[in-house]
Amino acid sequence: MTNDRKDRKGVSYSESNNGLHTPNPEFTPRSNSVLLDLAPLILTTIILMVQFFYFDDFTPHIPLACGILITGLFLKCRGARWQDMEEYFLQVIQIGIPAVMVLLGVGMLIGGWIIAGTVPTILYYGFSLFTPSTFLVSVCILCSILSLATGTSWGTVGTAGLALMGIGMGLGIPAYLTGGAIVSGAFFGDKMSPLSETTNLTPAACGVELWDHIKGMMPTTIPAMTVSLIIYALLGMQYSDQTVDLSTIELIKQKLAEDYIISPITLLPAVVVIFAAFRKYPAMPTIYGGVVVASVIAFVMQGVGLHDIFNTLQNGAVSNTGLEVVDKLLTKGGAMSMTWVTILTFFALAFVGSLEYYGTLRTIMARLNRYIKTRFGLTLSTYGSIIGVGALVGDVYTTLVLPARLLKDKYEELGYKKTTLTRSIEDCGTLLSPLIPWNMGGGSFVAATLGVSTLLYAPFAFACWLSPLFGLLWAFMGRFMPREQSAHTNNSNK
Repeated sequence: MTNDRKDRKGVSYSESNNGLHTPNPEFTPRSNSVLLDLAPLILTTIILMVQFFYFDDFTPHIPLACGILITGLFLKCRGARWQDMEEYFLQVIQIGIPAVMVLLGVGMLIGGWIIAGTVPTILYYGFSLFTPSTFLVSVCILCSILSLATGTSWGTVGTAGLALMGIGMGLGIPAYLTGGAIVSGAFFGDKMSPLSETTNLTPAACGVELWDHIKGMMPTTIPAMTVSLIIYALLGMQYSDQTVDLSTIELIKQKLAEDYIISPITLLPAVVVIFAAFRKYPAMPTIYGGVVVASVIAFVMQGVGLHDIFNTLQNGAVSNTGLEVVDKLLTKGGAMSMTWVTILTFFALAFVGSLEYYGTLRTIMARLNRYIKTRFGLTLSTYGSIIGVGALVGDVYTTLVLPARLLKDKYEELGYKKTTLTRSIEDCGTLLSPLIPWNMGGGSFVAATLGVSTLLYAPFAFACWLSPLFGLLWAFMGRFMPREQSAHTNNSNK
C-alpha cells in the first residue's frame, strides 16, 4: 500500500509501508520539448565521443560522471532538487550491489582457479585439440570454455585469443577467420557464464533472477553456437591438407606441465560452479564456494602457501614460467582486478538513474510506444533501442542498463516475462558489442588486441550476429517468449 504526498517544494513522493520516502519519477517536472528531455543524454554522448575518438581513451567513467552533473543542472533549471535525483539514482545503484559483490568474487575466483591449476588444465587439454582442419572449431570451443570458466570475454581475447592468433598464422589460417572464431567463443562464454559481469548486471537491472536469465538465453544462444560450429567445421575442411609446425603448441603445453600439476582433479572448482549453476543456487555463495574449493586444491595439490593464496585472491595470480605467451595467459584475477568494472558499473547505474528521474527515458518510451503494437514489434523495438544505445554511447554497461530500465515495465504491461527482455539485451548488447568498431567493451578492444580490423572479423563472428537473428525468428513465430501466468490469454497470439 502506498500513498503519495508532496514536500514543501511540491515534489511528489511515494510513501511505502517500510517508511522509505522515495521520489516518484512520474511527478518530475517536464517541458513539452523533446530536445530538452533528451539534452542530457545527447550532451553526455558527445563527451563520450570526444573521449573515445579525439583523446583515443576508451574509459567512459569520467564522461558518465559528467553526464550525472549535466542531468542535475538541467533538473535544477526545471525547478527540481538535486537531492531528489540523488536519492533516486542511489536506489538504482542499489540494484547493482549484488552484481558488484559477485564481480569481486569472480576476480577472486579467477586468481584461485589459476593457482589451483584449473585454468592451466583447461588450456593444456584444449591445446591438444588443434589440427589445421579442426582449428577454427577448436578455437571457438576453447574460447567458449575459458570464457565460461572465467566469466570474461576480455580476458579470454587478451590471453588465449592472442596466443591463438599466432598459432593460426602458423597453421596458415587467415587472421580474420581466427579472429571471428575467437570472438564467437569468447563472447558466447561471457554471455552464458554466471561469473560474467554483464550476465549479473543485466538481470539485476531488470529485477530477474540470475539463473532464470541464463536459462532464458538458451533458445537463441545454443542454436546460434551450434550453427556457428558447423560453419567453422566446413570452413576448416579446406585447410585439411596443410602440413604445419605445431612446436609452439607443444612448448606451451610443456611449460604448463612443468609449473602446474595437470590433473582432472584440478577441474573440481569448475565442476562445483557448474553443478551449482544447474541446481540454481544463489550466485554469491556459488562463486565464493568455488573460491574456497580452488584455494584448498591450490594448497594441497599445487603447494601454494596460505599467505600466497590470500595475496592471489586479493591482487591476482602472477605467472613466472619464462614463456611470455603462458605468463600473459596466467597473470590475472584478484578482487582488485574488478575495481575498473565495479566503478564503471556505479557510474553507469547512477547516470541511467539520473536520466530516468529527469524524464529522458519516459520521452524515449513514448516514441517507442508508437511501434510496440505486436510481439514482433516489441522485440524489434527492444533490439533497436539496444543497438542504438550501443552505437551511440559506445559503452557496453550503459547499453545493458539503459534499455533494461527503459523497457522492463513495457514487458510487464504486455504480459511477457522479463527474461525475454534480458535475453534480448544480452543478444544485442553483449554479443554485438565486439562487432561495433568504436564500442569500448567490444570492437575497439578486440581489434586492438588481436590486430584485426573489426569490419574484417565481424562477418565471421557467426555466434554474435546469429543469436539476435534467432531472437527475431522466435518473435515472428511466437516461440520461446514466455508469458506471465496472469497475462490475458487473448493476447497470446499478438
